Amino acid sequence: MKRIAIASDHGGFTLKEKLRNYLEEKSFKVKDLGTYSKESCDYPLTAYSLAKEISQGKFKQGILICKSGIGNSIVANKVPGVRAALCYNIKAARLSREHNDSNILVLGSTFVNPGLAKRIVNVWLGTRFQGGRHQRRLNQLKNIERELRCK
Repeated sequence: MKRIAIASDHGGFTLKEKLRNYLEEKSFKVKDLGTYSKESCDYPLTAYSLAKEISQGKFKQGILICKSGIGNSIVANKVPGVRAALCYNIKAARLSREHNDSNILVLGSTFVNPGLAKRIVNVWLGTRFQGGRHQRRLNQLKNIERELRCK
């Protein structure tokens, strides 16, 4: 069974619920890391919770949602091993997988309606990393992470 983690803040809650249901209909086992209502909450907590799951290898992929997607991207990309990609369109989602091997898809509920979000998710999940020259760049990113951890 395919597994994926999903999380949002209050601004992304409605879209998260729609995508969670959509993914479950597509036979994914979805781990919902919150938030669980539209009540105001702090995005760094839910974004970090999901990014940590990816970093620790508990999940290979995850989806984060907030109003703009920017805050979640900032938080997630601070966690070693995470390559979070903020995508407002299908082409960005495809390229984030092909070229960057992104492991977290970040969506902004202000900019992406549920129909587009489902299409973006489908492309993101269905696109493979191309490797080649992109692997060289990914290795450079890993080296940067190692260097920063040593300081």
